[in-house]
Amino acid sequence: MEINTDAQKIEEILTRSVDTIYPNKEKFEELLKSGKQLRIYMGIDATADYIHLGHSTNYIMLKRLHNLGHKIIVLIGDFTAMIGDPSDKTSARVQLTKEQVQENLKTFKEQIGKILNFEDTENPIEFRFNSEWLEKLTFKDAVELASHFTVQRMLERDNFEKRIAENKPLYVHEFFYPLMQGYDSVALDADVEIGGTDQTFNMLAGRTLLKQYKNKEKIVVAGTLLENPITGEKLMSKSLGTGIGLNETPNEMFGKVMALPDEVIIQCFIDCTYLKMDEIEKITQQMKEGTNPRDFKLQLAVELVKMYHGENEAQKAKEYFINTFSKKQTPDEIIELKPTENNIVAVLLEAGFVDSSSDARRSIEQGGVKVNEQKIDSFDYEVDVGDVVQKGKRFFVKIV
Repeated sequence: MEINTDAQKIEEILTRSVDTIYPNKEKFEELLKSGKQLRIYMGIDATADYIHLGHSTNYIMLKRLHNLGHKIIVLIGDFTAMIGDPSDKTSARVQLTKEQVQENLKTFKEQIGKILNFEDTENPIEFRFNSEWLEKLTFKDAVELASHFTVQRMLERDNFEKRIAENKPLYVHEFFYPLMQGYDSVALDADVEIGGTDQTFNMLAGRTLLKQYKNKEKIVVAGTLLENPITGEKLMSKSLGTGIGLNETPNEMFGKVMALPDEVIIQCFIDCTYLKMDEIEKITQQMKEGTNPRDFKLQLAVELVKMYHGENEAQKAKEYFINTFSKKQTPDEIIELKPTENNIVAVLLEAGFVDSSSDARRSIEQGGVKVNEQKIDSFDYEVDVGDVVQKGKRFFVKIV
């Protein structure tokens, strides 16, 4: 396989959406310019059934590397998902059953395939599961893995230190997570691992193990996380159930992008789109000069929906958004629902607008539910055929 060593493309890989490279940028640059095909992977645990824009940052990086001719491996942590990654957590994760993990996995490849080309036969992308090797490890193997790390090193994690200081439980099995994720690097014989900065500890554990087991130096690329620069909060989180999923409908995706705070627009252009950096710099300058951020947020929303649903759907979603929210119109095309019950709480549940009856009641109490553009304040309200039920600004359903 011929490897592309174009200096400009390599520079984009080394700098765009990158926080830190271990051991350093120069070593990775040297490898990328060597002409050698590198084995590069990113792992993701199946702790939810969707991939969000935060993950897309690293998959876009993998796409750029695949375009240069490198061997790309998408690793699914089906085994590690049953343990739970303690990274950036102030309490232990809930452990998932094998059945829950398998359910979450059903559309993973399809969603990731919106970015990576799994149909490429010339340089096929591998799709692997870490249960292939982790399920085969014996207790003796686990003890051998653990012997490469000290308790002091494990306790270097900020969240572990915080939990101890706050007298919160810290379970022994949580120490095994970085060992298992680290062993993935050994099993895959990886040259490079890519992940978010929240995965740095785990990725460096893999770097340690690969050096110990195979005397091989792995490059670790810690990518930037999508965070609000003012609050420091993550914009996307599977464990918190927040973010914009790649499996969202065009209208949902567009509306959620428009709901993002203005201060994250530029970072989303950099991390989540293919827009060239010089174009993004122009947008940055125009925002500094006072151009309404909404104009660029519309551009961002179109760009993202186009990436995952195509140009036609992106334009339709833009029109829907402008007509529905900017012009305060009810959309022309509304999902229809034939409810099993006519009670407004049941309708909201069946339409998928809320997660529970209490959530529905809370929305009604807060004035967030309308029928035929009139606010509803009763939990006992009964809808009729032909009524248009609205929750918030973006969710509509017509009763049939």
